[in-house]
Amino acid sequence: PYSLIAFVACAFVVLLIVLCFAEVGSRFSETGGPYLYARAAFGPVAGFEVGWLMWLARMTALSANCNLLMEYSGYFWPGVNQGWVRIATVTLIVVSLTALNIAGVRNAALFSDVSSIAKLIPIVLFIVIGLFYLNPPNFTQTVQPSFGNFSQSVMLLVYAFTGFEMAMIPAGEVRDPKRNQPFAILTALAVVAVAYILIQVVCIGTLPELATSNRPLADAANHFLGSVGAGVITAGAIISILGNLTVLMLAAARLPFAIAGQRELPQIFAATHPRFRTPHAAILVTGAVMLALTLSGTFIYAVTISTIARLLAYAVTCGGLIVLRRRKTDPAEFKAPMGVTAAVLAMGLIVWLLAHSTPREARDAAIAIVAGLVIYAAYKLKLQTTTEKEI
Repeated sequence: PYSLIAFVACAFVVLLIVLCFAEVGSRFSETGGPYLYARAAFGPVAGFEVGWLMWLARMTALSANCNLLMEYSGYFWPGVNQGWVRIATVTLIVVSLTALNIAGVRNAALFSDVSSIAKLIPIVLFIVIGLFYLNPPNFTQTVQPSFGNFSQSVMLLVYAFTGFEMAMIPAGEVRDPKRNQPFAILTALAVVAVAYILIQVVCIGTLPELATSNRPLADAANHFLGSVGAGVITAGAIISILGNLTVLMLAAARLPFAIAGQRELPQIFAATHPRFRTPHAAILVTGAVMLALTLSGTFIYAVTISTIARLLAYAVTCGGLIVLRRRKTDPAEFKAPMGVTAAVLAMGLIVWLLAHSTPREARDAAIAIVAGLVIYAAYKLKLQTTTEKEI
């Protein structure tokens, strides 16, 4: 029952972050998203580091969600998540997503739109019908969670609520991004927050063994809709995850493409396909890394690392709002209510959440940050050496 409070708390944290993104993003119409914002506000080193962290967040999110897809697929095909069958299935999924993204941003966006519509029907059925089967005693709990456990739960929920920044990354391929993107991410957050809370209410009220379930939507639906209903809900979850993976890869590949465009990564990442005009090299590398991480990682750990990486990048964008407002250049199409106050609050709450990561997670995040700086310095040194030789 206390998870409902965690959902509300997380929605508030993310709302503050989204307000910052909406204002900062309304100043730009180029591809890059948080990388571009950090570069404009704090310089190329900060920009590269944020771009690197966002790419890492996307890669670990792809891995986490692909593993989740395999868990739900196991409802229909029990052996799919084991041995060579798992390897073959994951490989087929990644190769298909890679090919879809190389074929064009419109194809990927269309698939995402279709999957979004297709998943809404089972989600609405799950909520509307499930609300009639709630068991009130399931909402009574005598043991209150510790502040540390509550905080860690809110941090993990950030993974579920976020992803809005992906809509900001391919701005150069979007119609009137300065006006449309702020409205899109704020509307999406409102819809997602209500849906998540209602889904959680149904899961708590109908599934006593919720804490130990690997497929909570399917298991909860099985309690009040039977096996047929559970199958429909599971199919909706699979469609939802496939659509999410498509958008994740779309946004992830644009990050190295945008960074290479600033000559901070090898120019191969800036190459575009002669026919489809998509960053095919960046997409291929993204697909390869996604495949390796999915086959080697687990869902929860990938979620945690992805959350830490994106929270660090979010903090830079929130700080960027303050810097860009002071410069008074490139006026924003959208002005966030309590802009500076919202940015300061958001950064403070991000620090609170990051403080509750485990030592191992903090260590791995620090390694990732240092690795990004090493890559940046090595490529800049190579560029400098090459230029000197040419001179």
